[in-house]
Amino acid sequence: MVEVLGEAEPFLQHQDHGGSLRKGCDPLAQTQRSKLQHRRARINQQINKEMRMRAGAENLFRATTNHKVKETVALELSYVNSNLQLLKEELEELNSSVDVYQNDSDAICVPMIPLGLKETKELDLMEPLKTLINEHFGEDGSLYDKEIKDFMNLRQAMRTPSRNESGLELLMEYYNQLYFLDYRFFPLNKNLGVFFHWYDSLTGVPACQRALAFEKGSVLFNTGALYTQIAARQDRSTLKGVDNTIDAFQKAAGAFNYLKENFSNAPSLDMSSASLNMLVQLMIAQVQECVFEKITLVEGHRDFLTELHIAQEAARVEEAYSLVCQMMTQPPVKDYVPFSWTTMVQVKAEHFKALSHYHAAITFCDHYVAFESEVPEFEKAFLQFHVNAPEGPTLSMALQDPEERRKLGKAHLKRAIMRHEEAMRIHGLCKILRKMDILQEVLSSAHKRSLSKYSDIDDEEDFFETGDAPDIHPKTHQKPEIQTPNVSKVKVTDIFHRLGPLSVFSAKNKWKPARRAHLVRGENGFGFTLRGDSPVLIAGVVPGGCADEAGLKEGDYIVSVNGEDCKWSKHAQVVQLLKSVGVEGVDLDVVTLQNTDAQSMAEKRSLLLKHNKENSRKSIMNSKSASTLFIGSRKSSPGKRSKSSGTLGLPFSTAGNTESMH
Repeated sequence: MVEVLGEAEPFLQHQDHGGSLRKGCDPLAQTQRSKLQHRRARINQQINKEMRMRAGAENLFRATTNHKVKETVALELSYVNSNLQLLKEELEELNSSVDVYQNDSDAICVPMIPLGLKETKELDLMEPLKTLINEHFGEDGSLYDKEIKDFMNLRQAMRTPSRNESGLELLMEYYNQLYFLDYRFFPLNKNLGVFFHWYDSLTGVPACQRALAFEKGSVLFNTGALYTQIAARQDRSTLKGVDNTIDAFQKAAGAFNYLKENFSNAPSLDMSSASLNMLVQLMIAQVQECVFEKITLVEGHRDFLTELHIAQEAARVEEAYSLVCQMMTQPPVKDYVPFSWTTMVQVKAEHFKALSHYHAAITFCDHYVAFESEVPEFEKAFLQFHVNAPEGPTLSMALQDPEERRKLGKAHLKRAIMRHEEAMRIHGLCKILRKMDILQEVLSSAHKRSLSKYSDIDDEEDFFETGDAPDIHPKTHQKPEIQTPNVSKVKVTDIFHRLGPLSVFSAKNKWKPARRAHLVRGENGFGFTLRGDSPVLIAGVVPGGCADEAGLKEGDYIVSVNGEDCKWSKHAQVVQLLKSVGVEGVDLDVVTLQNTDAQSMAEKRSLLLKHNKENSRKSIMNSKSASTLFIGSRKSSPGKRSKSSGTLGLPFSTAGNTESMH
């Protein structure tokens, strides 16, 4: 997947539409990426048009019996097929360039396969959110213009994340804000009426849905894709660079795997289960390749066992890429993945198979048993090295007889040379890969090295026919891990925290319109008790008291006291405000939840209190507290979550259970 950007390092901070600095954003990339996306979309439209024309022509060809018509249709079909081939090649070239992502150091490293980001259209949430705040929360939506603009600016910034840790944090910050947005504004079985538009990362085919799950899933996909770009840019000629690459590819695999397991019914092919399965395996294969590179960097002095280890690591890389190749050549992925991807995976499978046989040959030809005591250990390693035991003498004799070792080494070199040549043949079939000079250099260098070694050990007096070396048993000492990216490290504050704690002021709850009650303290207080924090709940109302006469009910939430917002206030703070009220009284703004278990329970308890009116009054009058009519427990309501802060570090599982994109 390609993004035609310059090679200059991206800026870490840029000014967003709101005038603030947004770290991790690279808006200068937007122009080129948008042009690229439009080109993809245009080519796909032309491909679809040609496909419809071909289907119609084929139907006419089968239906007609007129010879001249058949000739005309056949000629038309040839033109259509030719146009289709040209269009597909043009799209292939757009989606296959990986040069822009690669490290620009002088070190010769095999190129990796990174992914491009999904593109999205701008989204205007101003009116939909203001309307919902008006209708659902009963507040003036225009009072939240700043919050809505902040959210829209964050979304605009995350469209062009920079290729570094700051860009990743920007995507995770937006994803975490989607958690709040989901609970705040998206009730179950209902949507906001806003369409989220995203383009397929490979084909450019647009898709749009009203489900927020589609937005979440697309951001997760881009998180994984950005990890692949960061991985491809590392300098793998150093141990630190290899470790960074391994870490990034493992996190990319974790993002794609999480997306596959937690989001369903994706409308675009790049987020389908088959594609994500393939991407996870591709990331694992690239991690395995880096593990091989790490071992070749770490191992200084190489002995018999070390070379066996390297050969088995190479065989493990070949096995991983062969699995990816198998997945890429199965429908529906087969018709979706770029030909250059499939070709590169095949090339790498052959290349590492050749390397495994080369290092096996080095083991047998260049390293000998120096001490008798080493024989048992070497025999054990040798026994586990081949898939099938090689023909010939016993292990002990093969290890100690130089001629037998040379024969086995020559057989492995023969297979290595054949695999090198196959890798170069496959590489030559792809026009795009032929343009990658560094890959050509790596393949050619490895081939020449094997030929040179074969020439060194070849003996003109050899009268035996070189046999086929057995396959090498794949083995690794560092198994790749699928690491779910840790988004909890990105602490976010709910942009709309002024609306109140999510546990109460969320999309799933409904309220009666907010109402104001004016209370004047009587000789026995205000006539109610309080419970809980943020917001404080009216736990009980004394029948016939001031609160009862003002219309307050058990289960009402106090949202303001004398105009001071109390949605986030602690129990003690509200009590203190009420204690400080003078003879003029106090104005309380309260809201009541509709159709909840708590509401039903409150009504039942209210009826019970009315039946025992006199007993209730006596009980309260005999209370030990001097301010009994508004004292309540400080414990939160059962089942309530802590609401003391709007700042939250979210785990990656905040997407919840499987989310469907419809």
